[in-house]
Amino acid sequence: MAVFTFLESYDFPGKTIVPYCTHEGSGLGISERDIKKLCPTAKVLSGLAIKGSTVGRADNDVANWLKKLGLIS
Repeated sequence: MAVFTFLESYDFPGKTIVPYCTHEGSGLGISERDIKKLCPTAKVLSGLAIKGSTVGRADNDVANWLKKLGLIS
């Protein structure tokens, strides 16, 4: 709920939100949908969920995700 409170407390017009998380089985769940609902004036990009037990080996996953989003080359 802390993230919801943060998103509800600020305005995000013209901003881009790039959701990501670690998890142990739930993935992003409905987080992208919730963020879009809470921040309707923001651009919400496709998120990335990495299983916590594999985060130490996720360098390539993160880099590929950022490239796919056009955030790095």
